[in-house]
Amino acid sequence: MPRSYFWTMLFLILHQIDAAYWKEWEMFHLPGGVQGFLVFNLAAITLVLAGYRHVLLATARAPLYACVCAALGVGTFLIHAGFALAGLEQFHLPLSMAIIVLCLASAVWLLRDLRRVQGHLARHAK
Repeated sequence: MPRSYFWTMLFLILHQIDAAYWKEWEMFHLPGGVQGFLVFNLAAITLVLAGYRHVLLATARAPLYACVCAALGVGTFLIHAGFALAGLEQFHLPLSMAIIVLCLASAVWLLRDLRRVQGHLARHAK
């Protein structure tokens, strides 16, 4: 699970760097503009980094953080797919689209790893 969490986290952070270029706060109509965007990223990046620590240390909270990270990856893809279907032109550069797709792919990988880890724990708990 550490590898899949790492890659999901990395693609989410790369997406947020790209999101600053595209002024994502305007797409979401975030209060505070870029300042609100920075506050959101302070919280979100802190959360995924703290989660990575839990995953590396295999704490009891690691599965929860893995679910949150995976949900962020899937959510990023779904939200931006919706924006694209609605005709918004942001995030249409090849690397922007690739990062969004990689958020989804790595999140699915993370969910698969999480399921495997939880199955392993359940077998050993009996």
